[in-house]
Amino acid sequence: MKRRDFIKTSTAAGLGAGLTYLNFPVFGKNAPSNKIVLGVMGVNSRGNWLAQTAAKLPNTEIGYICDVEDGAIAKGMKAVTAAQSRTPTVIKDIRKLLERKDFDALIVATPDHWHAPAAIMGTAAGKHVYVEKPCAHNPREGELLVAAAAKYNRHVQMGNQRRSWPNIQQAVKEVRDGIIGDVYYARGWYVNDRKPIGIGKKIPVPGTLDWDLWQGPAPRRDYLDNIVHYNWHWRWHWGTSETCNNATHELDCMRWFLDVKFPTKVTSAGGRYAYPPDDWETPDTQTLNFEFENGKKAISWEGRSCHPFNLEGAGRGFTIFGSKGALYNSGGDTYKIIDNSNKVIKEVKQLDKDQRSVTNTVSPAGEFYDAIHIQNFLDTIRGEAKLNSEINEAYRSTLLCLLGNIAQRTGRVLHTDPSNGHILADDAAMKLWGRDYEKGWAPKI
Repeated sequence: MKRRDFIKTSTAAGLGAGLTYLNFPVFGKNAPSNKIVLGVMGVNSRGNWLAQTAAKLPNTEIGYICDVEDGAIAKGMKAVTAAQSRTPTVIKDIRKLLERKDFDALIVATPDHWHAPAAIMGTAAGKHVYVEKPCAHNPREGELLVAAAAKYNRHVQMGNQRRSWPNIQQAVKEVRDGIIGDVYYARGWYVNDRKPIGIGKKIPVPGTLDWDLWQGPAPRRDYLDNIVHYNWHWRWHWGTSETCNNATHELDCMRWFLDVKFPTKVTSAGGRYAYPPDDWETPDTQTLNFEFENGKKAISWEGRSCHPFNLEGAGRGFTIFGSKGALYNSGGDTYKIIDNSNKVIKEVKQLDKDQRSVTNTVSPAGEFYDAIHIQNFLDTIRGEAKLNSEINEAYRSTLLCLLGNIAQRTGRVLHTDPSNGHILADDAAMKLWGRDYEKGWAPKI
């Protein structure tokens, strides 16, 4: 979608705080003094998309690209220079980038093991941070990131974009107003058709990759030929399973709709079932269950990474169940209200028709829906809005995914403190609350 079309569509919609920037006079938001300069860390895939999307927004510029692989850098430079007149400066080491004083905010779209450490470093350097989901590789990192945002008084937004989607915002309000009665249960799902990743071979690190910087805070491992760029997702050392890769979105929405914070009980069932043994360590088939408020509300999520059969007519989505009906979402910025006779009493369709396949690793939603979430982040930096997904709230949703992973890896039922999500009376599970770090790389605030 071109910028002028984005603005036209948004104006016609007349929707919410996420789009209020359209109403500012030219000498307000768009004054030269209000230009926001961004650095983007990780530009191979998702970060590449975010960088070019941000570059198209009013009075915003990508000043720096930070990546450790030459091919990704080339892709990022090509995408950004096509979207803006300025040519970004490339700095491979995030530590050196954060020494620069001439940019305002950092976008983090790296592999998961870098998300919280980079975001914490960014806040300590005085930068506002937009960090892709999940905001942490483990619960302890998430807690540190929340604390860092508060200590350094920086805005930190997670990339759970549905928090800025206008129809989803409207749906939450309607549910809170009682359109489906008292809500008590939510069910979400995600499916894909991912193929085996094989057994990795130890080979020399390509000359185009700084493997040491790629690993960053993670303890050092040998380079294998099936890790970079994507299959690290399915290795616990760097990745966080399909739960944090995709369930984050639906779990965040379901928690939001049910108006709950931390669970009291967490269970997981699943495993690597779909293919013969390979290097894929995380589950490809998984069902998570969470109880809240001493069993008064519950959330379930089902993930199938390696089987394409849709659930409830969609590759991803969620359903909210209430005493007077249900709300159904099929993955995009759309919903149906269904009464207890299974009659559709209301249907709201997506504003922008550019929704992509749910299996698209760059942006399943399309530019419009990424742009309004980034715009909310930028407007908040300018003092003209509030974050739709500030890090304290975003961490609570990420924690659900991380607790589900801990339950899966330990094979245990987790009982948790409803005030903070901490695991109760289980030393084996608490060993996974944090992780070991490469010497000198442990995140600090």
